This record gives sequence, C-alpha cells and structure tokens, in this order.
Amino acid sequence: MKIAVEGCMHGDLDNVYKTIQRLEKVNNTKIDLLLCCGDFQAVRNEEDLKSLNVPPRYRSMNSFWKYYSGLEVAPYPTIFIGGNHEASNYLWELYYGGWAAPNIYFLGAAGVVRFGNIRIGGVSGIYNARHYKSGHFERPPYDQSTIRSVYHVREYDVHKLIQVEEPVDIFLSHDWPVGITDYGNWKDLIQRKHFFKQEIEERRLGSKAAAQLLEKLKPRYWFSAHLHCKFAALVQHGDGGPQTKFLALDKCIAGRDFLQIVEIESGAGPYEIQYDEEWLAITRRFNSVFPLTAKAADFKGIDLEMEDCRQWVRSRLQERGYKPFEFVRTAPCYNPSQSNVEGTFAVNPRNPQTESLLQLLGLPYLLDGIPEPQGLSPYPSPSIQGGPTGYDSEDIPIEDVDDVGDDE
Repeated sequence: MKIAVEGCMHGDLDNVYKTIQRLEKVNNTKIDLLLCCGDFQAVRNEEDLKSLNVPPRYRSMNSFWKYYSGLEVAPYPTIFIGGNHEASNYLWELYYGGWAAPNIYFLGAAGVVRFGNIRIGGVSGIYNARHYKSGHFERPPYDQSTIRSVYHVREYDVHKLIQVEEPVDIFLSHDWPVGITDYGNWKDLIQRKHFFKQEIEERRLGSKAAAQLLEKLKPRYWFSAHLHCKFAALVQHGDGGPQTKFLALDKCIAGRDFLQIVEIESGAGPYEIQYDEEWLAITRRFNSVFPLTAKAADFKGIDLEMEDCRQWVRSRLQERGYKPFEFVRTAPCYNPSQSNVEGTFAVNPRNPQTESLLQLLGLPYLLDGIPEPQGLSPYPSPSIQGGPTGYDSEDIPIEDVDDVGDDE
C-alpha cells in the first residue's frame, strides 16, 4: 500500500491532489491513500470562516468547498485530523469522526479507523496545558476566547486513546510529541529554525499529550505538521522493543517538503475506510463521562474491562457493516458568483452521520447541549517568549514560522 502523507493543508486541496497525480505519472505508481496532519480548513462557505482562527488576510475560501459541494471529488481516499486553524464549527458536528466531504474522512477529536488491514489513529488540535484538563465547553458561534480554546487537545480524548491495546500502524498528530527532537538531527533543525532552540532545551517544543500517546501506543509510523518544516526521527521503545518512524512535514508551498510517499506492507486491495471495533467499544464505554463543561472528566467508576463491550459492538457492526455512514451536507455550499451563501442552516446542526453512529452505539446525542458557564479567564493568556524572535509554538504563522511579525 502506498500512502501519501501531507503536512498542513490550509485548504489547498487542489494543489496537493495535483502534486500527487504528477508523482504518480512521473514514478509510474499508484497512491492508495492521502493522510493530512491538520490545519485542513474544511471551510464550506463564508459563514464557516467566522470559526476559523486566522488573521483576516488569510480568511479565504480556498478549495475545500468544491469537494463539499460536489463540484470536485477527491481523487484519493483522504483521512485528516484537525489542527489549530480549522473550521471548528464543522468539525464539532463530526466530533466522533465522519465524512467531511465525499471520500474525505475526518478522524474526529480522536479516533482510530482501518484502511484495508492498516490501522490509523490520530488526535486533533494542539496541546495547551491551560485547557488540557477542561471538558469540551465551547459551542458555536464562538467568541474571541472559545475560537482559540476549541482546538486545544483534551485529556478526555487522549485518555480514550490510551485505552487502545491492539497495534496501531500509523498515528497522526498536528503538533509534535515533546522530546521527539532527541531522536533526530536536532542540531540541523535549529540551524534551519534557530528560534526552536530555547524551547527544545526547556522541553517545551511539542505536546506532552502526544508524547504520552507515543510511549503507550508505539505505532510503526507517526506523522505530524504544525511547525512548517520537515523533521525525521527514529524512536526506539526500550531495548529490543518496537521502533516508531517519525516524520513531520511542511505546508503546501512550492519548493517545500510538504509531501512524502510511504509504502507499507498490507493485504491485497481494494481498500476502503472502515470503522474500528476496538475504538467504537472505547467510545461507547467512555461516553458516559463525556465532559461538556469546563470541568475535567471524572474517570472513576469506568469499567476498563472491554470484552463485553467489544462483543456488543461487534454484533452491531456485523449486522450493519463496518463502512462509515454516508456523507450528508448540513450547511449551504459556497457560491463564488454570490457574496453570501444561499439558504440558512442551524448554527449548531446535528450531523446525520453523527446521529446514526450514536444510534448504532446506543448512545445519546450530547453535542448541542448548553454548557454551564465555564468560568475561565478570557483567552489568550500571556504568551511565553521562546527566544529572541518571540516565537511561540501555540500559534504558528500560516505563511511561515519565519514571519515573526505574525503571531497567528
């Protein structure tokens, strides 16, 4: 199986797909799957731009809307996670994962799926210690605080991934696991990106949550983005233990290292994205403590013995099939000939895919619940100055990390 891995998409689907097609022709090969490591920007219309935390000059429709509307169809099955520049209102509809457009699948806030016999997991967002223990208290429409906190990784989602016992082949995160630079050529990295030096030395470059998942899951491959540069590492898990090949990639800009083709041993195709039984069992078991306020999840009392839950989920999947529920549009499509979108949709709609999955798992729909007042001070908090440039890995400039004048 040949898999294309892309760093930060920033809505530039057209160019990424065209680049893969050119590689296929030049190398006389066939790509089976595209993985994207965040900042996907699944913007469907001008209304979605309001939930995208980017400077005004970057608020553009880009090309995802073509695939959402059906004007274009993704030429490769595509799986993506969220980063810190997303249409967060749309991704909230698909919190548990689902088709963001035909042939384009979002892994959810956290998730595991199968593609053929390859198991792919991921966690969306970036790490921020201030909100890590919080629940998912944000709801659209977002204010100036929640538009930023909504994409912060939560302990609840990480804790669910920690329960995964079966081997994971590929894992995706937007920001890097903290400490990953120990396993690669960090000296070359800081020559290229000198403002990383202090954060590396102070063990602040990257995500503590991702590092915890790397240690627990030990996937064969781990792919990341966020810092807009290419970096490779090889993690040896204990003496004689498994190895994880880590690779971070750039954003889609000509001349930059934003795409890598990886060949992985797999069963014979054709391949399709399917639900993962173990992950759905974990989702079912932990949904009772899904934290929907600023309060942390209370994991006490959760029965971690999963076999009965696995059997229940297995019977449902065997009856229905493992293929995800079909894509359904829940918002008006962008029309470039008009200044505003046609029609009106709910601010926080229930996505039929999510409703169907919850019904399959026998779970209530909770995503549109009104949260209690979260009581947190307005974001942003004072940023930590990471060197002479004032670089802060919380907000990577969209254009380039070297663009010091832009803190987003």
